[in-house]
Amino acid sequence: MDKVYNVLVLCTGNSARSIMGEGLINVMGKGRFKAYSAGSHPGGVVNPFAIEQLKTIGYPTETLRSKSWDEFSTPDAPVMDFVFTVCDKAAGETCPFWPGHPLTAHWGFEDPAAKQGSDEEKRQAFQTVFRQIMGRVRAFVSLPLDKLDAAATQQEIVKIGQTLPGAGELEAPQHEPMALPGR
Repeated sequence: MDKVYNVLVLCTGNSARSIMGEGLINVMGKGRFKAYSAGSHPGGVVNPFAIEQLKTIGYPTETLRSKSWDEFSTPDAPVMDFVFTVCDKAAGETCPFWPGHPLTAHWGFEDPAAKQGSDEEKRQAFQTVFRQIMGRVRAFVSLPLDKLDAAATQQEIVKIGQTLPGAGELEAPQHEPMALPGR
């Protein structure tokens, strides 16, 4: 059986971007990834516009909750292979020690929950950020992790976090064909 990679998506409040990242990785990863999300200072409530976006991809939202990243630093927590921060504030904070020495990258996105205006304007902000997260997740889940060593994988996940279009989806990065041993 192929390895399932554990991924933790972090933000400050764990109410919007990290929650959407969790859902997108779980859906788009097609069983290769098990994603979780958490916050440094969780607000305790998942933003309804984030839930609305996740429902568009068929992600079950009933059990989503805003939780502390401390839950994932305990001895009985799943060992993470990857940890991504999705907001600048969480990226600047001192993270707990993550057992297993996961690969880490910062994938910053604007906070759609900070959008002022009508519900339709807020919904549009969430749709935009959701598409941006989707683009990065598409690039991530398409990485040939079984063929990349840790250093190459680290370089790729950092590169994914450094590309961000205005409001559209990202294209998956094009990878050079890998030479197979003995060829």
